[in-house]
Amino acid sequence: MKRVHVLVEGQTEETFIDQLLRPHLRAHGVHVTPVIVATKRVKSGRKFKGGIAGYAAVRRDLQHLLGDTNATAVTTMIDYYGLPEDFPGINQLPRQAPPIERVHYLEEALRNDLRDSRLLPYFSLHEFESLLLVSPEEIEHAVSSPRLAEALARDIASAQTPEEINDGAETHPAARIQKAAPRYRKALHGPIIAERIGLASIRGRCPHFDGWIRRLEALDS
Repeated sequence: MKRVHVLVEGQTEETFIDQLLRPHLRAHGVHVTPVIVATKRVKSGRKFKGGIAGYAAVRRDLQHLLGDTNATAVTTMIDYYGLPEDFPGINQLPRQAPPIERVHYLEEALRNDLRDSRLLPYFSLHEFESLLLVSPEEIEHAVSSPRLAEALARDIASAQTPEEINDGAETHPAARIQKAAPRYRKALHGPIIAERIGLASIRGRCPHFDGWIRRLEALDS
């Protein structure tokens, strides 16, 4: 069984990996363990986890995980939307390029900064909620909000895939969901909705996410 550490942004991603990815990847001979970014440490040694204020915390945690010589790989599940300005490659980002090219550019910049062949960076395009927009109906069901699915479907109709929904301050995926469903809470509803949609459906509509899973599956080959 190949061991893989996944550095994640918060509790929602941690639960998503535990509930959906771990059972799936186990069948491929890969065991994944999510680790939430430790954003702050105090003298007592206590860590505060969740959210990303800057690259330093991410780099420190990745270096620590890469220090595990028993790990086959270390990967990430971090939102591309709202990525701090001090991340590798941000200042050189080709802003006019399509989103998928921009996120690939940043993933490569992160890999080049840490220079470890076991690092397989993945940024969610544009954020975790993109995966939920695969099924507005399941979002409606989870938050018990009639006609929400219809509103979201109209809202995202111009995008070919949920991952291509733009990253404007008022139009990124989470903002669209929050506007249509004020009762939506990421940590509470996110993993529930994702589990109801199912990994196969998410992969079928989200090619960047699917490519990440394929790389992890291939570790056992």
